[in-house]
Amino acid sequence: MINMEAYEYLLKHSQELSEKYHGKYLAIVGDKVVTASNSGHDAFLKAKKIYPKKEIYIAYMPTEEETVTLL
Repeated sequence: MINMEAYEYLLKHSQELSEKYHGKYLAIVGDKVVTASNSGHDAFLKAKKIYPKKEIYIAYMPTEEETVTLL
């Protein structure tokens, strides 16, 4: 099941997040970015240390080159 609050936050702020965190994995809890890392696993583990009982949503912010390739 997807964390809707985190998902909606990501959708609403995707442009600014992709500019700030391009090429990074984000760990999102609720409506905030908790950690950013080159590894999704690393981002998850760091976020779990900060919020052990919360649901962690991981999202990858593609680089500009990756975004153009997707189009």
